[in-house]
Amino acid sequence: MEKAKFIWMDGKLTPWDEANVHILTHTLHYGNGVFEGTRAYMTDRGLAIFRLRDHTKRLLNSAKITRITPPYSIKELEDAQLEVLRVNDFKSNVYLRPLIYLGYGIMGLYHVNAPVKTAIAAWEWGSYLGDEGIENGIRVKISSFTRNPVSSTMGKAKAAANYLNSQLAKYEAMDAGYEEALLLDEDGFVAEGSGECFFIVRDGVLISPPNDTSLESITQNTVLMLAKDANIPIERRRITRDEVYIADEAFFTGTAAEVTPIKDVDNYIIGDGKRGEMTKQLQEAYFDVVYGRNDKYRDLLTFI
Repeated sequence: MEKAKFIWMDGKLTPWDEANVHILTHTLHYGNGVFEGTRAYMTDRGLAIFRLRDHTKRLLNSAKITRITPPYSIKELEDAQLEVLRVNDFKSNVYLRPLIYLGYGIMGLYHVNAPVKTAIAAWEWGSYLGDEGIENGIRVKISSFTRNPVSSTMGKAKAAANYLNSQLAKYEAMDAGYEEALLLDEDGFVAEGSGECFFIVRDGVLISPPNDTSLESITQNTVLMLAKDANIPIERRRITRDEVYIADEAFFTGTAAEVTPIKDVDNYIIGDGKRGEMTKQLQEAYFDVVYGRNDKYRDLLTFI
């Protein structure tokens, strides 16, 4: 990760190397903090954040779910993200990481008296799963770890604690020679990747699981809108492990992953083992939107 000049911390621009927290920061010990992953793209009109309002709203929803009272309004947080982009003078695509966390002041599980802190970092970042993966697809392993069940966790919150599950799944997959993990739910149906939503294509139909056991993905929602525009048949239903193996195409979506094709799962070749035609169509449509080349969706971009 390349350093930027400043990180926004509780209303102040702090030099990157000075953006520190106390070792007894509550979130570090107990995991109750919420964050977002947001991208800004270098369009022909300059840098623009994609779906800023939706990402910021989800951040505040995550805080509400996890019983954290944010000290800033949605407008203040949006303005802060724009400020971070302006002061850092980025020259290419940027990833933003807003974080609401519990700071130093108390210890113990009862968290409501801990000070609520807010930070927004940003850095230049390319493809999360690699440019090669974007074009030719990645290898995926179905994880031995079950996605956190809704009976025991708040899965609609993008909460720090939820991602231990994802970290272990990702490690397991990469340690076995794959590039990403696909987690099943407690009933054995596909939930999501370690940090992405999942799609398959069968007989010309685009299929994605419901968000019962996945984050409500902003990128997934965008891809579904684009598929509707293209008159692609869509099904939102459960997907079994063996149905994945016989899919014609498969791909991941996410702010970091964007639209990443999947070429094999558990060493089962998906389709012909490369990016499928519908995947390519939706991937190109997605990049047209985020780079400001589709006037219909220009209002999803916030220019700095």
